[in-house]
Amino acid sequence: MTRYVKEIFASERGGPSGASGTPPAPAALAAKVRTLGPSMTRSMQRVAEAVAGDPAGCAALTVTGLAELTGTSEATVVRTARLLGYPGYRDLRLALAGLAAQQQSGRAPAITTDIAVDDPIADVVAKLAYDEQQTLADTAAGLDTVQLGAAVTALTTARRTDVYGVGASGLVAQDLTQKLLRIGLIAHAHSDPHLAVTNAVQLRAGDVAIAITHSGSTGDVIEPLRVAFERGATTVAITGRPDGPVTQYADHVLTTSTARESELRPAAMSSRTGQLLVVDCLFVGVAQRTYETAAPALSASYEALAHRHRS
Repeated sequence: MTRYVKEIFASERGGPSGASGTPPAPAALAAKVRTLGPSMTRSMQRVAEAVAGDPAGCAALTVTGLAELTGTSEATVVRTARLLGYPGYRDLRLALAGLAAQQQSGRAPAITTDIAVDDPIADVVAKLAYDEQQTLADTAAGLDTVQLGAAVTALTTARRTDVYGVGASGLVAQDLTQKLLRIGLIAHAHSDPHLAVTNAVQLRAGDVAIAITHSGSTGDVIEPLRVAFERGATTVAITGRPDGPVTQYADHVLTTSTARESELRPAAMSSRTGQLLVVDCLFVGVAQRTYETAAPALSASYEALAHRHRS
């Protein structure tokens, strides 16, 4: 047995090489699988898909049994458990048992989100509504509140904030900036990559730059974030891929749910839901900490627009 494999199995016994921090709650397991699945090896994906698809059955298996079921090795099973946030397979089995109990209590949804071309519109509404709810629940379950709090602190004291996003993520960038502007903060959204970079070179320590990219690999968003990072600004990435290239230039990473794509509902639609939740969390966190100035600013902006809503 190699030293690496020995270290992996040491974590199963609670050794020092195990994952640090608090393991995710059972309800967060499926969200972690969806988020991290694309970055796993194929053998690890088989393990992850097995535990997410049949938590009750897998909870009853030893590490050897799960390895045989998935056609992988015991070391792969333990590596997968650790990647999902558990110190070892024993901890993952406990989470699987908890998830199975939740499902058996009737909380597991019976609806699927696969939308067919000939689906009645009522079914489309129900399926999309469930998918939106699942995306929000998965994003909330996987969101690192320590990272979120640090990002809120940076935004609260920032001289200015630049937000980068293209396509659907560009719409989310605009949503965040208009919220910050309404509470009296200086914020700019950039979807043009040239303008994004030319603005990023003006940033410095005390400023904040936020990149929004579901894939984590959008070059037009990564480049200005890199520039801002090198200029000393505090950088934040909102992404569905915590292992994506954008994170190497991010001081703080906020992960969104990686929802399944379909022909009629591409990732640009499903990812936007999780991104908007993170944006709202950032905004409310900042508004809480700046309440004495934020509340009057919101009131003033409302009054300035009130006449436009009167008939």
